[in-house]
Amino acid sequence: GNKSQDSGIAEMEELPVPHNIKISNITCDSFKISWDMDAKSKDRITHYFIDLNKKENKNSNKFKHKDVPTKLVAKAVPLPMTVRGHWFLSPRTEYTVAVQTASKQVDGDYVVSEWSEIIEFCTADYSKVHLTQLLEKAEVIAGRMLKLSVFYRNQHKEYFDYTREHHGNAMQPSVKDNSGSHGSPISGKLEGIFFSCNTEFNTGKPPQDSPYGRYRFEIAAEKLFNPNTNLYFGDFYCMYTAYHYVILVMAPVGSPGDEFCKQRLPQLNIKDNKFLTCDEEDGVMVYHHAQDVILEVIYTDPVDLSLGTVAEITGHQLMSLSTANAKKDPSCKTCNISVGR
Repeated sequence: GNKSQDSGIAEMEELPVPHNIKISNITCDSFKISWDMDAKSKDRITHYFIDLNKKENKNSNKFKHKDVPTKLVAKAVPLPMTVRGHWFLSPRTEYTVAVQTASKQVDGDYVVSEWSEIIEFCTADYSKVHLTQLLEKAEVIAGRMLKLSVFYRNQHKEYFDYTREHHGNAMQPSVKDNSGSHGSPISGKLEGIFFSCNTEFNTGKPPQDSPYGRYRFEIAAEKLFNPNTNLYFGDFYCMYTAYHYVILVMAPVGSPGDEFCKQRLPQLNIKDNKFLTCDEEDGVMVYHHAQDVILEVIYTDPVDLSLGTVAEITGHQLMSLSTANAKKDPSCKTCNISVGR
């Protein structure tokens, strides 16, 4: 009798190999996957095995412990199948994926097909929904509002000299670096000029220290921020420190920066929000900023130096406060949301 059983196993048709894999509906922490396969033996498929890995960084140390490859065993549901939550998918990250079909046997073991081809895809940035979650977390800690009268930008003397000589006196927007949340849709994409607006509690004036150079451009708040300016929430993060940063974007209405932000960022009411407000009192513009976060304001148009003043500051250059390409602390409960890191 053994003989017929053996031959029965031998005759078992091989499971179809997935091919022509398609990834769609990609978000920062989920995607849909579908593929084609032969109709033969299709009815024997009970499960799919999905192998998902972070794409190796070409420069990463080859001997470092690699991300443990993760196989998802999923019930054979109709395709396309949504993958989410099984892994902490990170936003804006390249992954490779391959698939097998499988048939669960009576003894609990699986018969599997060959692996499909490996395909690559990249997860998306945070959506407005995710940014709104970040915004709500930032609102909780923003603190009371203090008055301000100027925006300022610290740089080295060379920067201002170069602006005068090569850009006809106008500071030019440049692409935002990769500091802040990994899923931020403005990193590496939005062009703007960074300004600060935080004031010292006791003087109501900008602090005398700065991490960004000994020269400071100061401009009256109303020249950048007024009813012809739209205000957007861009990010909320910390860098393993007690204090938190909020990035806001000020874009002149209808400018390219405004169009970019409209699609991607939550818009704030300029008269009524928890971070930076502009309101009219007795015919005069009055400005307030949140006390308990460090605001980084990105202005999306060029700014002429003649609109303000450039002077040397008297304080120190505190390099430790620099946020250039700074990595966000992924373990901070205050400023992370529960989607992909």
